[in-house]
Amino acid sequence: MTRTPRVAVAGAGLGGLAAAAALARQGLEVAVYEQRPRLPEDETALHLAPNGSRILQRWGLGAQLLALAVQPVALEFREWSDGSLTWRQPLAGPGPGAVAAPYCTLLTDELYDLLLARLPQERIRLGRRLSGFRESADGVELEFADGGSATADVLVGADGVRSMVRSRLVGTPRRVYHGTTAYSGALQADEVPGLARDRVTVWLGPEARMVGAPVAQGEQLGFVAVVPSRGGTARQRPLRDQSAALAADFGGWAPDVKAITAAAGGIRSWTPYDHAPLRRWGSGRVTLLGDAAHPMLPYHGQGVSQCLEDAVALAHHLATAPTPAQALRRYEALRLPHTARVQLGSRANAFRPAAVPDVTWAQVYDIEEHLPG
Repeated sequence: MTRTPRVAVAGAGLGGLAAAAALARQGLEVAVYEQRPRLPEDETALHLAPNGSRILQRWGLGAQLLALAVQPVALEFREWSDGSLTWRQPLAGPGPGAVAAPYCTLLTDELYDLLLARLPQERIRLGRRLSGFRESADGVELEFADGGSATADVLVGADGVRSMVRSRLVGTPRRVYHGTTAYSGALQADEVPGLARDRVTVWLGPEARMVGAPVAQGEQLGFVAVVPSRGGTARQRPLRDQSAALAADFGGWAPDVKAITAAAGGIRSWTPYDHAPLRRWGSGRVTLLGDAAHPMLPYHGQGVSQCLEDAVALAHHLATAPTPAQALRRYEALRLPHTARVQLGSRANAFRPAAVPDVTWAQVYDIEEHLPG
């Protein structure tokens, strides 16, 4: 490229901050535009798989990450009715399933703050809702809901599952609902004294599942539960009814699961959906990243890690390709097939598997070096 491109990122969620951090690391000029007047807060648990944590290590954030996160020793699948162990995948230490980079569980806010610390404060512009954009041979003009505007050489839509940038680029894809309601929340780990604090536990039932993960240095347990939808979607269920509904859905389950539903606080619910993998992520000087490009169901724990991979690939190509348009097409050609496989794999894992395959994380997520830079 004749000069360093100026990049505008729409959205200051984890995907947007990951993109900005990766771009800044490559020496690119970046501005993040967030429609909310304040930065988001989110104390739910997230899973950072080895393909995501190794990127943070590469960025020099490994020590800070491990100071905050829990490194579970194993992923355990248990029978829904009595809690008996059905399959175990090692996540740390020696063994055939172990990986070089850590598998981490932590609070969303903790990862958010790690990424935020990599960016000068002036690079984040709050209260700027992107309402449109116009592309020309010289760049992209951004239009904001407050009547203001800005210019950039490249626009990256990291504006989530309801992405405005995506709708302008490729239309609004048909949402695919899967007949489920998801709950998430957290509780103090000592509320479930029989549950080990050093592993991720998945209880699988015929139609539902519960996933518990240690966070906050093992002092808390974050959970996600997915059940069949009954009588409408989660968005139609009043907040005060969620605790009772969750307890009812898991009333006949193993004692540890019932203890989680009894003690959980701050429960939120939503209706999981995705859409078919897109055929393209953009054109010219505009592209997509993260949930705007490839929303994933919560069954592989790969949403954040795929955002980080997107960010690394995007920054590399913008720093090395002859033109912004060539950079974005190279980024898309590398990432779209891979994220489509992970996206469809997560969808396929939505229902109870007949048998859990004995595979390593490298086989599932292709965490060997396949990213540039």
